[in-house]
Amino acid sequence: MTKKDRKLAFNIYLFLAALFITSLVVSNLIFQKFVSWQPFGEVSIWNANLFEVSVGILPYPITFLITDLVSEMYGRKKANQLVTTGIFASFFSMGIILLADYMPAITSSPINDETFNKVFALSPIAVLASMMAYLFAQYIDVAIYHFWKKITKGKHLWLRNNFSTFLSQFIDTVTVVGLLCVFKVLPWSLFSGLVISGFIFKIIIAFLDTPFLYFCVYLFRRRFKLEVGEEIELDY
Repeated sequence: MTKKDRKLAFNIYLFLAALFITSLVVSNLIFQKFVSWQPFGEVSIWNANLFEVSVGILPYPITFLITDLVSEMYGRKKANQLVTTGIFASFFSMGIILLADYMPAITSSPINDETFNKVFALSPIAVLASMMAYLFAQYIDVAIYHFWKKITKGKHLWLRNNFSTFLSQFIDTVTVVGLLCVFKVLPWSLFSGLVISGFIFKIIIAFLDTPFLYFCVYLFRRRFKLEVGEEIELDY
């Protein structure tokens, strides 16, 4: 690979990292709004409507798509590096929010202390739960992805993309909902319904993102002239 191609590959990695971190941080900031999406009509499961989910789930699947893409094109080390960076960014953003919440608003402030606290008060607890779930899920996603990549010798991209995402998303959903119930952010009566709703929603997204992964991998291989299973090595 030429020096120019290596620089381009590094710049693309930085772009993917920025998109990954933004999606992760945003999902932690907007999680307190819940919505109901009913493509099959009103369906209830264990005290929760099917697809009654937090809007924080919307950008979250993007992180798994990006880690799979980075795993495929840049290797396991770069994917894990991305995960670790995302964890740091999330905790750093929550630190800023806690500081902002601690500082009293002036009388003429458009957003007063009560409103700000109502929106962000649960964020530290939720982020702790989310990060613990995320830590397990993302590292497991990367590990399983490379396990299947080795088994299939770089072939059958759809297999490792979906199998790694299914298990990691299930672990993420169970862990984060469970911890939110432990911290009494959510009642235990909603646990089963929210886990099933969230997992099914994520599975659908995982199926939908597979063509995008194929397309991105195709562009990478064509631009950098890579063989099936070949990875880009960055000296950074």
